[in-house]
Amino acid sequence: MPRAIVTRPATEGQVWVENLRAFGVDAVSLPLITIHPVADKAALVHAWAQLDRYDAVMFVSGNAVSHFFAQQAAQSANTWRPSLRAWVTGPGSQSVLQACGVQRTRIDAPGIADAQFDSEALWRVVRPQVESGTRVLIVRGRAASRTPPMPSVSGTGRDWLAQQIEAAGGGADFVVAYERRAPVWGAAELDRVAQAACDGSVWILSSAEGLSYLLDAAPGQGWEHAKALATHPRIAAAARQAGFGWVHETRPVLADLVASIESRA
Repeated sequence: MPRAIVTRPATEGQVWVENLRAFGVDAVSLPLITIHPVADKAALVHAWAQLDRYDAVMFVSGNAVSHFFAQQAAQSANTWRPSLRAWVTGPGSQSVLQACGVQRTRIDAPGIADAQFDSEALWRVVRPQVESGTRVLIVRGRAASRTPPMPSVSGTGRDWLAQQIEAAGGGADFVVAYERRAPVWGAAELDRVAQAACDGSVWILSSAEGLSYLLDAAPGQGWEHAKALATHPRIAAAARQAGFGWVHETRPVLADLVASIESRA
């Protein structure tokens, strides 16, 4: 069975590595994105103080959940009211929410059997909740800017979902809870990249942004012999455009990942 290169950020990537190894997959972690808290937490403090005006809070990732609730811990006067609904796109984020004390019955997410875990699938679930006057807070991250000195204050991600909410008569606000940055690699990591690009390893790609960081870090690397599992069609398209020789789409579910890796044995 080929080696799996897990590219998710370090914390959740290590969980994937351990789960894959439990199924007999030779998995190693090579994070393509590093996660950092925002330096200025004023917007997070304000969001917690204004939670009563929202009907739901949408979290773009498990990192959004953990960094948002870390601010609650720092501001003990703030509370998550039991009636507030929480929206997420996948089971990983749902698990983090439950670990933070949000009841499962208050969480909305695509079903485990859904073809994709994304905003489109989530919208099909939550659309009946949105009517005139519904307010949703979207908690997301932002990418560190490569050229301007300061990154965007508003962040990026889930703009399509906000547009659907507004078209249905509701409104959406955004708050940035964390920052995504490119990894800082030395010779050992670059050697691993070069080897995994041609030795039959299977790259598990879960972020088009992370893939762009990989291409930036190894600008002269050829990818025609590289194999990739992409957890979304948009990521698969980016991998093909980058020149990966074999790209297969799979859901970010352990059983699906193992089956896809085994198919390359």
